[in-house]
Amino acid sequence: MLATLARAATRRPLTVILLWTLFLIIGFGLGTGVFGRLSDNVPEVPGTESEHAARYLDRNDPTGESLTAVVEGVPVADADLRVQVERAVADVRDIAGVAAVPDPYRTPGLAAEDGRALIIPVTLEGGLDDAAEESAVDAAAERIREIDAPEVHVSGGPLLGQQLGERAQEDVKNAELISLPVVLGLLLVVFGGLRTAALPLVIAVSGIAGAFLALFVFSEVTDISVYAIQVTTMLGLGLAVDYALLMLVRFREERRHTDDVAVAVRRTVERAGRTVLFSGLTVAVSLTGLLVFPSVFLRSMGLAVAAVVVLDMLAAVTLLPALLTRFGGKIPAAKVRPDGEEGRFFARVARFSARRRIAVLATAVPALLMLALPVTGLRIAIGDATQLPASTEARQLYDTVGEHFPAGSGVDPVTVLLRPGTDPVTADRVLALRPGATQRELPDGATVISLPPAGSVDGTAATDLVREVRQVRGDEPVEVTGTAARLVDFREMLTDRAPLAALTVLTGIFVLLFAFTGSVLLPLRTIATTLLSLGAALGVVVWVFQDGHLAGLLGAEGLGALSLTAPPLIVAIAFGLAMDYELFILARIREAREQGADESEAVVTGLRRSGRVVTCAALLLAVVFGAFMTGGFSPILQIGLGLTLAVLIDATVVRMLLVPATMALLGRRAWWAPRPLRRVHDRIGLREEAPAERELVRQ
Repeated sequence: MLATLARAATRRPLTVILLWTLFLIIGFGLGTGVFGRLSDNVPEVPGTESEHAARYLDRNDPTGESLTAVVEGVPVADADLRVQVERAVADVRDIAGVAAVPDPYRTPGLAAEDGRALIIPVTLEGGLDDAAEESAVDAAAERIREIDAPEVHVSGGPLLGQQLGERAQEDVKNAELISLPVVLGLLLVVFGGLRTAALPLVIAVSGIAGAFLALFVFSEVTDISVYAIQVTTMLGLGLAVDYALLMLVRFREERRHTDDVAVAVRRTVERAGRTVLFSGLTVAVSLTGLLVFPSVFLRSMGLAVAAVVVLDMLAAVTLLPALLTRFGGKIPAAKVRPDGEEGRFFARVARFSARRRIAVLATAVPALLMLALPVTGLRIAIGDATQLPASTEARQLYDTVGEHFPAGSGVDPVTVLLRPGTDPVTADRVLALRPGATQRELPDGATVISLPPAGSVDGTAATDLVREVRQVRGDEPVEVTGTAARLVDFREMLTDRAPLAALTVLTGIFVLLFAFTGSVLLPLRTIATTLLSLGAALGVVVWVFQDGHLAGLLGAEGLGALSLTAPPLIVAIAFGLAMDYELFILARIREAREQGADESEAVVTGLRRSGRVVTCAALLLAVVFGAFMTGGFSPILQIGLGLTLAVLIDATVVRMLLVPATMALLGRRAWWAPRPLRRVHDRIGLREEAPAERELVRQ
């Protein structure tokens, strides 16, 4: 397959370039439409009790979602303000699709006791289609914002998803403006020429277009989370640069052996392309763990990110070779360094780690375990507006309500659905669980009870309240929904499916690494060391964002829990990225062995030749992830920090220290496999042929 792709790229480079240009136009033209389709309904899990009850209410409740507006800065008693508010309330009531707007001056609890703020809740009709709902939301928000007051903020309900989508689009644009010039500068340092340095950015832009287009396609059949834009774009950008970097380094090496550019390109694709192919497969396999979960969010994220990885991989083995065929003639060959000069630093580190293997393991492993210790106290939550930057309207509304109204004001209640035929005694038991509980009847005879939780919408008090309702209902047809109930169901789903997800990923990675190396011990060693770096990175994220240590340095704050999106995405993506660097190094080690080096020297040679490309790739990925952390959205900050630390720890402590130490400890046994499996590998294992002399040379 790779040979076929190589021939196509070298024989018809203009055709390949034109096809990718068309893809870019479609990706940025059509794909960016996904920004208007983003959803913030992350915790929904099909088949759960909370989801069943929510769908029942969608069908039978005459009232739908609601918006919340807050007016601040003018005394509530101001006559002019009162006239404006009453007119706005009357106008909003007349908007098609609006079910109810209470008068904040006549409704208890909507005017702040300090007389400085008003809350205006707007309830929409149930059963509205998307167009009608959007029209009602936009009209209501626009009319309320016409109130002449220093601060008027409107958010909540479907408007929150719209605001988050706009914020996501702005964050992606800013991250690209920051990361692309920095990445270009680093590539200039690596390659020393603008022509070579620009090529990875072309592949990166292709990855971004692919991210947008993949998400747009998936949005036709499923909800796409607001988090998907940043996550898929940052990963698409980072992996594209990674793969292009590896291919370009190989191409410059091949130029040392031939003056024919087309021949050099074909050899690059046939040889280094195998590593790129395997790297893409390992990342994709790592993401299959997300498909095990019934959560629409996790499944859609797994599919979307896997699609972007595949597109990056295809761009690296098709578009980049075509560009090299057309423009690679002026790219200089890698310089030949005297023996012992090339990769000297990495060779010294490898030799040190191999000689002091026990000391290295005794130091590095406990240090990583210490960093991972906070994971034992990991908590997840859906979160509220405190996850958003202070500049967003939703956060400003949240802060204003918190400043002027009692704790718990505006918090979504725990919603209890009592279907027709429920024993009235059960209703009384549910009502008795919380003071201030209210109930209303639905047209079909069902009853809805709203229980205001103490504290935050998804705090311990709220989730405990969900469990209390489920205990007191007995066998009655009573279901609990709302934000807290969805969180409880989401946590149970993670607990139930996590072992299967882990087994799926680890089995897939083991099979791929066995096919690549022919060893059964190397995959086990790789998985163990990768889990160490992953645990350390996730532990730091918990320490910072959950416990609040040093969070202010990142423009965040301790929230008492991580976003429920962060841990599964960090684990799935970081595990795949770690395999990238492992494959880069193992390919070089195996190559050295096949050229006659003994076990210890093969490890040193492998690190000597791959150390620089692994370090550069990790640094470039860290720059990309760091750029996406400038947006201030806490879940993205958590994911960005987790992936950045996982990449840096893996590329330094694990690959530069633990790999040579463990390889030295295993010796020849590292490449061992039972004879039956050895025969299987001889038939189906993938190999990367190498010329007699192949080196990674730096400028």
